[in-house]
Amino acid sequence: QAPGGLGGSIFLYLDHADVLAVGLVCRQWRAVARDEFLWKELFYRYYRVSRDVPRHPAAVSWYDEFQRLYDTIPCIEVQALREHNDQVLHLSFSHSGCLFASCSKDCTVKIWSNELDISLQHSSNMRPYNWSYTQFSQFNSDDSLLLVSGVFVGPHNSSSGEIAVISMENFTLLSRVRNKPYDVFGCWLNETNLISGNLHRIGRITSCSVLWLNNAFQGIESENVNVVKRLFKIQNLNASTIRTVMVADCSRYDSPDLLLDYEEQLAASSTSTCPVFDLGSDSEEEESKPKQTPEPAVQELPDDGGVPAEDELQQFFDDIMGGCVRPAMTEAELENKVAELFIRNRTKPPEVNLLSTDSNSKTKYLIFTTGCLTYSPHQIGIKRILPHQMTTAGPVLGEERRSDEFFDSLDHVIDIHGHIIGMGLSPDHRYLYVNSRAWPRDCVISDPMQPPPIAEEIDLHVFDLKTMKEVKRALRAHRAYTPNEECFFIFLDVSRDFVASGAEDRHGYIWDRHYNICLAKLQHDNVVNSVAFSPVEQELLLTASDDTTIKVWRSPRTVRIQQARKPRPRKLLFSWLMNQKS
Repeated sequence: QAPGGLGGSIFLYLDHADVLAVGLVCRQWRAVARDEFLWKELFYRYYRVSRDVPRHPAAVSWYDEFQRLYDTIPCIEVQALREHNDQVLHLSFSHSGCLFASCSKDCTVKIWSNELDISLQHSSNMRPYNWSYTQFSQFNSDDSLLLVSGVFVGPHNSSSGEIAVISMENFTLLSRVRNKPYDVFGCWLNETNLISGNLHRIGRITSCSVLWLNNAFQGIESENVNVVKRLFKIQNLNASTIRTVMVADCSRYDSPDLLLDYEEQLAASSTSTCPVFDLGSDSEEEESKPKQTPEPAVQELPDDGGVPAEDELQQFFDDIMGGCVRPAMTEAELENKVAELFIRNRTKPPEVNLLSTDSNSKTKYLIFTTGCLTYSPHQIGIKRILPHQMTTAGPVLGEERRSDEFFDSLDHVIDIHGHIIGMGLSPDHRYLYVNSRAWPRDCVISDPMQPPPIAEEIDLHVFDLKTMKEVKRALRAHRAYTPNEECFFIFLDVSRDFVASGAEDRHGYIWDRHYNICLAKLQHDNVVNSVAFSPVEQELLLTASDDTTIKVWRSPRTVRIQQARKPRPRKLLFSWLMNQKS
């Protein structure tokens, strides 16, 4: 292919010797293209990938890998959508990829038609329902309903959250559910039931989060059928609350789209023909350094000489009533002591594998951010949802409890040692990606209302939800600048091959999941709040920004294909060249 898109027409200006020279170069190029050793060296050097990282198992050659990482990254801006008139906060695709929704500080949720040229299909204004803005949306599994989460302005200008359910058939509002705090966001559990939150204060820095299961059709169901049921009641410690709930489906854990552990990849490749992956290191220099990120801490029950936590709590209460606690404790000290004892029942002893041995298990995980040291979210809580809990049928307050089970315990807790600002699941729900801003190493938190300072660098951690372990090292490139008290959520998204995230440095970022390298920076004029891959075409990416725009990015390969479908002026150019020659 000649420069300028002239194709074969450049040979009009070549004599016979030149044509022979070009032919010789082409023959030499074909020989080079078959030189695997050369392309392997170029690949490792150009992308600064550690040599311990193997080639993508689905790749035929290193040359193909070079071409894939250049040609399939959605890094070319093809359209900018400017229908919002304030900051755009979130983007979500329908499962079919035909539609996507956007939420904004202008208090609208907009539905877009994902065609060659994206167009606005519908806009719903939520201000008539006393909303301040919309912040999150999610399509249900059959794309018939849209969950929209926003900030609700209540009496005396108090702000809470609310969830609305919109029908995709005629864009009518079906139901509204209160959601507190607002950054619980909410999510679908199945086709017709969604999860919301509520918060009850117990003391100065202790509270209780209740997670509710809600039927999407609350206004039209029979009065004899429950439309809401309490799912879990979880204690919050040291001013923390449950936020950012999402549901992971465990059914595909034994046959994921990708495997990020190299040893597991080798084991799977001997028994399966599906593509498998390994996450490598970003550079040889960094690979040689000892890893600084500690193993994620699992919160276990403390060993107190075999004394059950509930017995110790009862003994403490008896000592108070008997006047045996000396010196006298202040109200805050008493609250802290009771919270410390309660936390021992907060988490069950970790199991080797939380999943059922049944490969077709219908079990799901409820995943959320939480904490135990300070109000900033620094832990990931995981609670198993059993099949019988996935319906609003049964008692409104859920299953009966024993008198010593006032709160639900968690199945697993992962400590991030930093402020969590984003989470996203891989398409197969096997891996959890977490944006966080790290605390200083060895920091001590003495006051839960004064969390440690947070780093400007954002770490993108990857956790295997089957083993509950972190997969290799965190990804880095993006940055954030707001302090703890102003920190906000930055949404990320994961496709089969790539992971993308927004950032406060006015860019979106794309990494390759196999090689663990940053591939592209996507520019905006302000903070990038959200990114979204098309679920059926990972070479299409959307980014949303405080600059009020939604940008559409496609890969070089897709752009070439789309341009080839348009009328091309090649014949006119060829005629012009012939006239110039004559």
